[in-house]
Amino acid sequence: MPLHSLTTTPDAALLGLWRLTEPAEELLARLPGNYAAWLPTGRDPERPRQWLAGRALAHELLRELTDAPALVQTDADTGQPLVTGLSGAGISLSHSGEWVAALLTPKGRVGIDVEQVRPKARQLATKFLSEAERLDAGPDETKHSLYWSAKETLYKLHSRRRLLFKEHIQLEPFALQAQGTLTGHLLPPNEAPSQHLLRYERLTHDCVLTWCVAL
Repeated sequence: MPLHSLTTTPDAALLGLWRLTEPAEELLARLPGNYAAWLPTGRDPERPRQWLAGRALAHELLRELTDAPALVQTDADTGQPLVTGLSGAGISLSHSGEWVAALLTPKGRVGIDVEQVRPKARQLATKFLSEAERLDAGPDETKHSLYWSAKETLYKLHSRRRLLFKEHIQLEPFALQAQGTLTGHLLPPNEAPSQHLLRYERLTHDCVLTWCVAL
């Protein structure tokens, strides 16, 4: 799994990107502990391989942060990854196509999402974008995919279920660039609203990345 980049974000989190090429067996051999027992099941034959790739990348980041033994497990309530053995750490994982992304902070909450640019995001816009967001996205498929990715990132950052993308996660209009920032708002029911700065990057012409750190 060739490392594409490993960087420290302006928020002092670690961000890693990989290009996935290895079979599941090779990824499993990279991992400590008993990850084989936690492999997800389902109809998608690629799911276990992508799941393992996310954990393998997470351990690359963990080695940059600590020598203590730590594992990446799944929170039973939210379905989100969590780090055991490193108190207060926040982690988020994502994969799409050949890309695998991970974001790790020693203290706080994080969210990350990588998405291939596809017509599907524009076709489903009425289901996850407000009217103002749809107007801002216009006919641009990349911008629709960025809106979807950013909402996925904030959903992971909130780390609780029962959020509706169209109603409870809203984004302010933005000018599409190769990389930049977005302002997002979490409006969860029965909770105080919060505002967040997200960063985004066009990894390639057909793939986008968004992430957010809340300290």
